[in-house]
Parts: sequence; structure tokens; C-alpha cells
Amino acid sequence: MSTLQQLKQGLGRFWDSLSEGWQQLQQRAGHALTRFQPGAKRGELQTREEQIEQQASRWGLLAAELQEDEDSISVRLEAPGLDREHLDISVIDHHLVIRGEKHVQREQTQGRYHIMECAYGQFERALPLPAEVDDSGARARYRDGILTVTLPKAPHSRSRRIEVQG
Repeated sequence: MSTLQQLKQGLGRFWDSLSEGWQQLQQRAGHALTRFQPGAKRGELQTREEQIEQQASRWGLLAAELQEDEDSISVRLEAPGLDREHLDISVIDHHLVIRGEKHVQREQTQGRYHIMECAYGQFERALPLPAEVDDSGARARYRDGILTVTLPKAPHSRSRRIEVQG
């Protein structure tokens, strides 16, 4: 086999590996990517804060962990830079739906932004729940940029061990 053929074969394997890795990353992080929608509408006068929102990233990563035990489901969502008053949490069609709005934290009158990677605006994230829950007993806490929601399972969704009789 010639050197050129070996190089082509090596590049082919590299490309396949890179493609597979990208697909795995998309599958694992795809649901965590969240679209942020700026609040201002076209044609309206904008404040400096709204102009910053328009320039900011439209996508943010809101990584979550969902843990289930016999009695409840716990969700931890990384959502830094929010005020808890701007969070709206509900259970809709077997999904935990988290809506919120991230505002620009400070106003600058001098200088310019050269990098705008922080996402600002309204967002929504829906997490599928593995069991039916009793949302009337739900608890939510937001501290240090982490939203924790605990949902008790509906009584008929809880697992119960059945003793085998002899």
C-alpha cells in the first residue's frame, strides 16, 4: 500500500471517529441547549440593556440532572444569573416545564462588548418525567445558580415490593 493510500485511509478513520464523537455530543447535550428569545420587538426604541440582549448569544446550555427513587423525582438544573422571581415551573403532559427570563445584570455606558457569549432573554426547557407525579406536593429551591425541584410520585406510580408466598 502506498503512502498516499495509507494517508487517505488514516484520514477516513479520523473523520469517522470525529463524526461519531460529534453525534454522541449532540445526543447527550442536544436537550440541554436552550434557545433564549430577546424581549424587544423590531421597530420599538430599545434601552441599552435591550440592545445588549439583542447582541448576546441566542443559545445557552442549561444542563440538568434527573434522579428518581421510590417516592420522588428530583431535578437539578444549572441556570446561573437568574432571579428566582423570573422562574416559572409547572408540570405539563408528563414533562417538567421550566420557563424563565435572564436579564442583563449591569448597564455599561462606556466601552464596547467584543465577545457576547452569555445568553439573555426568555427561555423554556421541558424535561420528560419517567413517572407520574403529584405536583401539588412539589418543592423548588434556587440557590447559587442551581434550581432544584423535588416532585413526589403519584401514589399509583410508586413501586411496591410484593412478597412471594410459599
